[in-house]
Amino acid sequence: QVQLIESGGGLVQAGGSAPLSCAASGDIFHNYDVAWFRQVPGKEREFVAVIRWSTGSSYYADSVEGRFTISKGNAKNTVYLQMNSLKPEDTAVYHCAADRDNFYVETSHTKYTYWGQGTQVTVSS
Repeated sequence: QVQLIESGGGLVQAGGSAPLSCAASGDIFHNYDVAWFRQVPGKEREFVAVIRWSTGSSYYADSVEGRFTISKGNAKNTVYLQMNSLKPEDTAVYHCAADRDNFYVETSHTKYTYWGQGTQVTVSS
């Protein structure tokens, strides 16, 4: 069983940066894929980025490629999302998600079992 807690976010000006953290308790991320998704009211949860803990390989949505960076913390229970060059359209609730890795790296929210409560990121123009 994995419990996920996000931190960071808040109100940021367009063009600014904001770091998000995802900390796990109850287990560690060894052999997990850890992803970030975001959601705005009335829309489906959208994939942002994912990292495979065992290899460190990462994958990004086209909308954030080159602006966001997902990374592992030194401890085996933290993943970060560094968001740079933020745009108003990045405004959303950001959720951390995790599941045991398999052959494919999943980008669908339906493939993840463990979720955090989410943290609001608001980018003002």
